[in-house]
Amino acid sequence: MAAGESPQALPHLPHLPHLPRVSDATLRDSAHMAGVEFGPEDAAAIAGLLVRTGVELVEVGMVSGPGSKDADLVLATHEAVTPERSMTLVVVRDRQQVTRALDEAERLGVRHIMYSIPTSEQHARLKLGSPSAKFLQTLARSAISQAKERGFHVTFSGEDGARTPRERLVPYVTAGFEAGADRFRLAETVAYLSPWQMEEVIGDLTEIDGSEIEIHSHNMLGMAVANSLAAVRAGAQWISATVGGIGERGGNAPLAELLTSLRVIHGDTRFDLSHLTELSRIALKGAGLGEAFQSGPTTPHAFAYELPGQLTHPEAYETLPAELVGNSRELLVRTRLTPALVKWALDGSGVFVDVDAFAPWLTERQERGGAPLLDRDAIRKAAIDFQAA
Repeated sequence: MAAGESPQALPHLPHLPHLPRVSDATLRDSAHMAGVEFGPEDAAAIAGLLVRTGVELVEVGMVSGPGSKDADLVLATHEAVTPERSMTLVVVRDRQQVTRALDEAERLGVRHIMYSIPTSEQHARLKLGSPSAKFLQTLARSAISQAKERGFHVTFSGEDGARTPRERLVPYVTAGFEAGADRFRLAETVAYLSPWQMEEVIGDLTEIDGSEIEIHSHNMLGMAVANSLAAVRAGAQWISATVGGIGERGGNAPLAELLTSLRVIHGDTRFDLSHLTELSRIALKGAGLGEAFQSGPTTPHAFAYELPGQLTHPEAYETLPAELVGNSRELLVRTRLTPALVKWALDGSGVFVDVDAFAPWLTERQERGGAPLLDRDAIRKAAIDFQAA
């Protein structure tokens, strides 16, 4: 498959009923992740790349009242991508607290809010002081009405919604839309559902008149992308993801895996995937996570090989080409050096050696030196050493 080539949707797989809109919560969900704090420069860079990729909405920061700690992140994101492409979480605990939080959101120029409202009995008892379904609906109606009166676009959540029983969740979501909310987000706060269970839960919600549904899945069980796509199959219109899956409790649906899945499985070419690797690197660095191993197509390991056939015929091994997501193919090897690998590394370098003599020389040096990891540049430098030997 050539770089940039668009894979076709596989004919034996069912198509999605519609292509989802995508929001990204990297600059919000990371605030809940232990030890992770982005600065305004990180926020501006990440938000800008997300919009260039084609992500429709950048979720940034959290507001619970005056003097928000995330004010600088929110303002930097607004500057980078405009308030219209941004959304900020507003915590809901009681009517007075909501009023103070909305005042702060207005001060920051926020146009689109996402209410965080706990729906399961466990979370409602813990955070609202009451597990009452009636109290939950009353609080949601009040908060949504206040925000709509001020002109906000309102998404309201079902925090821990995946564990909320249908008989409690559906009336709550219905009440929210009746109060004027624009969208509902089902938060799989505690990874809990299989894809087929997710379809059932979302199917109940999409039957509500006037509903617009978003899925926000956590990845503790490794099914966040699968559950997100299952939610769309059941009628959800939005998917929430994060760069590199950054987030608490096993992380979130990773953006790169989500967008490449949409492309490979469903032929969705709306997104410019060439920014994904840069996004991942900036986000991992800004989050202080270094280059720890991740899964997915934007990591240093994703297109690294030590077999010559994988480097010379990558189309036989790759779901999609490295260049499509802004990544690159690399040789990484310790002791399994072959003349074919060495030849690939030296091709185009302007360094000319007898490969059949150089390969065993380099293998011997590796064994003496403790077998450090070699990439293409290291092999080229070793070839220069070999010429001078």
